[in-house]
Amino acid sequence: MVGSVGQASMDLREKVEPLPEEFDPKEISGPADSAPNGILGSGDGKNREIVLGRNVHKMCFAINEPEADDEVTGEREAYMASVLARYRKSLVERTKHHLGYPYNLDFDYGALNQLQHFSINNLGDPFIESNYGVHSRQFEVGVLDWFARLWELERSEYWGYITNCGTEGNLHGLLVGREVFPDGMLYASRESHYSVFKAARMYRMECIKVDTLVSGEIDCKDFRNKLVQNKGKPAIVNVNIGTTVKGAVDDLDMVIQTLEESGFRDRFYIHCDGALFGLMMPFVKRAPKVTFKKPIGSVSVSGHKFVGCPMPCGVQITRLEHIKVLSSNVEYLASRDSTIMGSRNGHAPIFLWYTLNRKGYRGFQKEVQKCLRNAHYLKDRLKAAGVGAMLNELSSTVVFERPKDEEFVRRWQLACEGNIAHIVVMPNVTIEKLDTFLNELIQKRSSWYEGGKIPSPCLAADIGDENCLCSLHQK
Repeated sequence: MVGSVGQASMDLREKVEPLPEEFDPKEISGPADSAPNGILGSGDGKNREIVLGRNVHKMCFAINEPEADDEVTGEREAYMASVLARYRKSLVERTKHHLGYPYNLDFDYGALNQLQHFSINNLGDPFIESNYGVHSRQFEVGVLDWFARLWELERSEYWGYITNCGTEGNLHGLLVGREVFPDGMLYASRESHYSVFKAARMYRMECIKVDTLVSGEIDCKDFRNKLVQNKGKPAIVNVNIGTTVKGAVDDLDMVIQTLEESGFRDRFYIHCDGALFGLMMPFVKRAPKVTFKKPIGSVSVSGHKFVGCPMPCGVQITRLEHIKVLSSNVEYLASRDSTIMGSRNGHAPIFLWYTLNRKGYRGFQKEVQKCLRNAHYLKDRLKAAGVGAMLNELSSTVVFERPKDEEFVRRWQLACEGNIAHIVVMPNVTIEKLDTFLNELIQKRSSWYEGGKIPSPCLAADIGDENCLCSLHQK
């Protein structure tokens, strides 16, 4: 029999206990270990500790070999049913207290359950059918056409595919850029997603980190200075359509202008990382356009974020002329190898197609307006309670003072970095949910700061003087 892993793992030989009436979420989400378990440079020469999650080996469910009489007793089926029932209860509880990560949890795909019995695999190029017949390319290309129209690229001029996540979109977009300019240097703001710097390591690209403004947006003055220092090599640029922590949108027009004025005309490739806001910005009035009518090379978005898909996925769109530099035919597939992954989830395109058809442009526009409205409500209530907070224009990411209690952070699944935390207001985040969070935060904060006897921290360096409500900056 395979040995169990960790003390909390279940053993089938133990008696299967009935489920408790109320599932205790602490079994899934316990308190953070008080010991420091990570160190990160803060940029000012000092190191700061990072609180990492728990070791999952201590709470995993073991896999054990079936006993000879399992089919007769039904004990294994009862055990697995109890594990799944408890797990489902934990998911319900954790979903109720989810605020820090950009996932739209408001969806219903019951109509697609009938397809879960099939192994749908879109291996190879989405536009060239392979010999494996259980695929969903007809759905995938329909989704890709929709996004190409959104970003104003003709059907005859684009290529794309549905990825397994936003990171894969960045990996592919930057790989295309590297293949177009093999000697190019990668430029990315310091607040770019970690996958951008992962791509630089994977592809052995020289990467230059560009400073940011306090908003999180790329500092084009620093960008210009660094371009001038490296005029001999083409520029491969990552432009953020919503940074990970602050939701800042880089000024695409200014980035293009800076490149051209610095002597890089026709010697640059721009990848737009629009993981979340790439699908929100087209529906925001006065928002600058992300469009292939501008000299950009690729755009990627996540499908499990604003769209709301139950499995991680994404969309990557690039110019057809670029994809030719990294494609090769594979006889085994009777298709072309042009994607990062070989086998690709064939269910994801169907889920995306289903949602795009149900909501359409008008449906997404309504959801974007709701998110922005609720984000402003959250920011205003935080400030009214004396909590420093920042909300970038065009964003639904509210940045505020990091709670002092890691258990509170874990309960609400807040994303934190240094002195700040954030909430990403998604379509499933209601005013009622925000009120519950705010009431808990205000109550907890009173004890953390002893009713005002202990001063709150200064966040001016993180969110700007005008947003900080410490004693020094409070107006």
